[in-house]
Amino acid sequence: MEITEVRLRLVRDPGKLKAAASITIDDCFVVHDLRVVENEGNLFIAMPNKRIGTGEFRDIAHPINNETRDHIAKLVLDKYKEELEKASAQNASDE
Repeated sequence: MEITEVRLRLVRDPGKLKAAASITIDDCFVVHDLRVVENEGNLFIAMPNKRIGTGEFRDIAHPINNETRDHIAKLVLDKYKEELEKASAQNASDE
């Protein structure tokens, strides 16, 4: 399995939610609504989920092993950092 594309949208007024991402797997399958979330100063990736009848949230798409989760998280967080740098450079040039 290869992640062939990562698309990321920064949140305009970020709180805990910093960005939303989509990944493309092997140029043929897309997973939308991964989220970059900050909790206690640490960034992590939350998988797409939905609220179930009990009010809890359940992932609707997720890796089945830690190696794959770590690989996806690294790619998405790298893209997040890249987009932050672009936004910062853009803001500096606008001033």
